[in-house]
Amino acid sequence: MVASQSEAIETQNLTKVYKDFWGRDKVRALDDLTMTVHRGEVFGLLGPNGSGKSTTIKLLLGLIFPTTGSARILGEKAGSTTINERIGFLPEESYLYRFLNGEETLRFYGQLFKIPRRELNRRVPALLDTVGLDAKARKRKLREYSKGMARRIGLAQALINDPDLVLLDEPTTGLDPIGTREMKDLIKSLKEQGKTVLLCSHLLADVQDVCDRITILFRGREQIVGPVRDLLQVRDVTQIQTRTMTPAQLQEVQAFLIKQGVKDALVTHPTTTLEDLFMRIVKESTPAGQSSVGSA
Repeated sequence: MVASQSEAIETQNLTKVYKDFWGRDKVRALDDLTMTVHRGEVFGLLGPNGSGKSTTIKLLLGLIFPTTGSARILGEKAGSTTINERIGFLPEESYLYRFLNGEETLRFYGQLFKIPRRELNRRVPALLDTVGLDAKARKRKLREYSKGMARRIGLAQALINDPDLVLLDEPTTGLDPIGTREMKDLIKSLKEQGKTVLLCSHLLADVQDVCDRITILFRGREQIVGPVRDLLQVRDVTQIQTRTMTPAQLQEVQAFLIKQGVKDALVTHPTTTLEDLFMRIVKESTPAGQSSVGSA
């Protein structure tokens, strides 16, 4: 397999088969996955439980080895220590040291990456601000953190090494609507910084909001892949949007469509999403100069 410097992730016929005690095939967790993730894009890896998403991530990180096939990360073989230094990973469950506080946690992981102290002094508070942990929260022990706060510090830990590739497994789990919106905004900002993001999530609306392309796995096999907009477009329905039309104008439009023989024409007002409505209400109800995010 020839590596392309323009691709962040490349897999070729990647397969993982788990065997039983007697060496017989037991579970084919991933079956012949050939996938490409371009540098600088947000790519969604979707599928129900048992579809092979977690297996794919473990193979990309070098935590397990493929039965057949290959995977390359940032132009190098998956699992390479040098490449793993350029990867940030947020697992579905973050197992961090419960007796450290937020700041101490980031400094600990920063030291594992041998980041100079002066750079850590700059990077740690900046990351804590980015993930929305205020001055009080960052001094609390992790054992006192809520699920949402634990996700925030887990994300900061995944970004402490300023990675080129970020793997996020269910990043919005445990977050309230405000935290979910902030997480999606952060993912978009990572893309703007030129980073590549591989996102695994069961929350399809979140994936739709932030991903450039997606693939759907089912029973270990890739079923479909492509840009989100193209995959979701309903090609036999035409939509026209405008503003400030009067009821009389709407009636004229409907009459024109009927005259042209268009059946089942629907002229109505578009709806926003529940998330947008929630964020607008919270923003309008928050006093000027105050944060809408608490420390719990």
